Amino acid sequence: MQKHVRKPFSKLAAMALLIALTMLIVSACGGKPAGTQGASPGQAGSGGSASTASGSSASSGGGLKKLVIAEPLHSVGYLPLYVAQQEGYFAERGLEVEVITATGGAHVTAVVSGDAWGVIGGPESNAMANKNNKDPIISVVNVVNRANVYLMAKKGLAPAGDSPEDLKAFLQGKKIAAGRHGGTPNLVTRYLLITLGLDPEKDVILEEPADGSTVVSLVQQGVVEIANGAEPQVSDGISKGVWDEPFYKFPDMGDYAYSVISVRKSSIENEPETVQAFVDAIIQALEIVNGDPEFAKEAVKKEFPTLDDAAVQASLDRAYADNLWSKDGFITEAALDLDMDVMHKTGIFTDPYTYDELVDMRFVNNASSK
Repeated sequence: MQKHVRKPFSKLAAMALLIALTMLIVSACGGKPAGTQGASPGQAGSGGSASTASGSSASSGGGLKKLVIAEPLHSVGYLPLYVAQQEGYFAERGLEVEVITATGGAHVTAVVSGDAWGVIGGPESNAMANKNNKDPIISVVNVVNRANVYLMAKKGLAPAGDSPEDLKAFLQGKKIAAGRHGGTPNLVTRYLLITLGLDPEKDVILEEPADGSTVVSLVQQGVVEIANGAEPQVSDGISKGVWDEPFYKFPDMGDYAYSVISVRKSSIENEPETVQAFVDAIIQALEIVNGDPEFAKEAVKKEFPTLDDAAVQASLDRAYADNLWSKDGFITEAALDLDMDVMHKTGIFTDPYTYDELVDMRFVNNASSK
């Protein structure tokens, strides 16, 4: 280096520069890599970018292990996951969890590709992704144990009654925002139509937006007359005068493995202690969300700050009335069977399956929420 400067350094100056450069290099190499800090536990639920998130890595900040969970949309139904972030349940167990919103089915592919450590969604999506996959995705804890979606019609439009005959007559020929093709909201919509004797491809017009959060605007703009949606979209549409209360409730189908946390088989085999810590935190969050509505209300306000108080209360009233959240994190065979029955009857996926291929409840059975 000294050969290229106009005035040679003294030996002392050269030594000082060498020491400074060495310290700079050590500092740069030893610092936390860009993109690994993520949001703080109280902020992570607002989502991140799948392209900048690592699926699982050891973090130098506080010794926490960073995990990324992919969600298909930001939903009140996922409140236990957000609470585990907000209240530090993950951090207490040595984990830093970031949630990224990946629409259009990318929440599942993010796990397959390794961009995310886990996914919250339906096991039926895992079943499709597991075909010819050497590292299958397996569900380890339940979160939402009901089909957490509803059908709403534009304001002033409603079926004559709630009998199958009335519903069939009402839905015939309607434009319906059913959610992305292959997603659970889309599947249960098709399942209902088939059950009523309607052909989803001929007797209605299905719009299939990749982003479920757009359903309010689709009805508001007149693109569709009926929308399949979840909270907070349901209460948001009511507060804006876009639609009235849902005319059909899919939670009435009963126990349904709708939104569960799933990870790759290799994670279960190679880092069982991490999976156990994550499951423990979710079960602790399930307990407090199920048992303390006032706590849940404040948590929803933190996670959805633009939602007004009336919409927050309405979304929670609906969740508790419909027994939305799993009480203990367990995925029953009956809940999985109903999920997969919907898949098979709609013809989206007809391959055989077994409970043990898609579900592993060892961590729930061994869980300690404290």
